[in-house]
Amino acid sequence: MNYKTVAIIEAVALVAIIIGFVYYGFSSTQQTITLSGAGATFPAPLYQKWSEEFHDLTGAQINYEGIGSGAGVKQFTNKTVDFGASDPPMKDSEFAAAPGTLHLPMTIGGVVVIYNIPNMQTKLNFTGEVIADIFRLDITRWNDPRLTAINPGANLPDQPIYVVHRSDSSGTTKVFTSFLSDENEAWKSTYGASNVINWPTGTYGGPGNSGVAQQVQLNQHSIGYVELNYATQNSIPYGKMLNPAIGEFVDATFDTLKAAANSIPDLPAGDQSWASVGAYFKRPSSGYPITSFSYILVYKELNVVPGMTQEKAKTLAWFLWWAVHDGQSYSAAKSYVPLPDAVVTHNEATLRMITFNGQQVHSWS
Repeated sequence: MNYKTVAIIEAVALVAIIIGFVYYGFSSTQQTITLSGAGATFPAPLYQKWSEEFHDLTGAQINYEGIGSGAGVKQFTNKTVDFGASDPPMKDSEFAAAPGTLHLPMTIGGVVVIYNIPNMQTKLNFTGEVIADIFRLDITRWNDPRLTAINPGANLPDQPIYVVHRSDSSGTTKVFTSFLSDENEAWKSTYGASNVINWPTGTYGGPGNSGVAQQVQLNQHSIGYVELNYATQNSIPYGKMLNPAIGEFVDATFDTLKAAANSIPDLPAGDQSWASVGAYFKRPSSGYPITSFSYILVYKELNVVPGMTQEKAKTLAWFLWWAVHDGQSYSAAKSYVPLPDAVVTHNEATLRMITFNGQQVHSWS
């Protein structure tokens, strides 16, 4: 990068900062505005990157804690944070318990099956049927005929499978088990799809995506599930998954997640229930089959949040608008897929709904 390019980038950044301060009424003499959010660990690396960049741009402090989708929805409902985050959309019962909630799909990611098999050079193939049988302990050894049949040429060891799952209330678990329920009738009738599963005795739990990743790294012949970012950032092997709609084993990559995202159905209005959207993009006509949105939850009328002020409301709305637009440029480096243009436009309409004391926070053009 030459000095002219650097100068242009610095100039653009400076103009953005000036516009932000003038447009939203901030000044360098004001006390630093701090906002809090909590929830899904799935998008946490991206949200934390956004927080850093937004702080550099505005001076505002966005504190995001990845504690799991279930805990995030609970804190949001109890109004102990300024915004919540969840991988699956709220269930109708959760939506009813937090009236005035807006759903904002912020990014797209994929859940992958990771494993630790020493000296395994081949990328393994999995199907939803087989993975469900592994996690319900119907398949207990790596050289089971159902695994060898879909992995010709792979030297699968005659070793027991060490099964790792999330120990906390997790949107990643909801996405993963929704897929298993759709692909395996025995899984659906016994365990179903939820943020919290009554896992079989003889499986092992880890907190957060990072906890599962660590457990798999530490235990040979183990298997687990995490958001793609946690596999790529930690260099953990992960397998291809059969897309049942096309009958092909698909690797989780930027392009295959994007292909799955292009099959997104019509979306509800931001202030309606999103339960019908589902936890993941069911049986996409192309791409990786366990692909999903991750959402930020925010109240339509922000004065219901204790400690909210007009300045904080403006900052929160600006942060969300910035994340939906400029923030998407940081997605690919973190193995997330930027939002399609149609979803960005949908979020713009939702963000214009936000009010404080009955007054629209701002009307963006």
